[in-house]
Amino acid sequence: MKIVVIKYNAGNIRSVCNALKRLGYEAEITDDVEKIKAADKVIFPGVGEASTTMKYLRESGLDKVIVSLKQPVLGICLGMQLMCKFSEEGNVDCLGIFDVPVKRFQLPAQNVDNLKIPQMGWNTITSVKSPLYNAQLENQYVYFVHSYYVPLCDYTAATTNYTISYSSSLHRDNFYATQFHPEKSGSVGEQILKNFLEL
Repeated sequence: MKIVVIKYNAGNIRSVCNALKRLGYEAEITDDVEKIKAADKVIFPGVGEASTTMKYLRESGLDKVIVSLKQPVLGICLGMQLMCKFSEEGNVDCLGIFDVPVKRFQLPAQNVDNLKIPQMGWNTITSVKSPLYNAQLENQYVYFVHSYYVPLCDYTAATTNYTISYSSSLHRDNFYATQFHPEKSGSVGEQILKNFLEL
């Protein structure tokens, strides 16, 4: 199986490859359009800022490539947000795979739980659906680092609560996405990555 991790100006790509290696898979990190198109599975991870990253994707032509892919694609963290229609981070139009905006967390006026932005750390995923999740992944803890979120919508594949309930995972056709970092989420994250690779 050919697995490609899309190389672009966003961090944290190496840890995804290390997680895949722990599962017994090798992935190639590349921005080569032909290699991306020929892959069996494509992973679009990322840590970074939405508007500068979208600018890079457009300049390199990767924006059109990602949208055109027919094989299973997994967006992670910033990758998921860039697959949406628009992001309040830099007020930028994104890839539009999921017709939903990305919004910034707002702390409640009565912040009795002393919540902070970004959400950083472990939280649960609930109402899991899509082939990415087995029933036993309901209510499991995964690892998050983010200041922006995707509202609940028709594409929601998992829900998490932090200041509000929001989409911690999305699914539409061959496109899957997680707001959390499966590569940093221990055995639960490894199971989710395994499910994706076995689609």
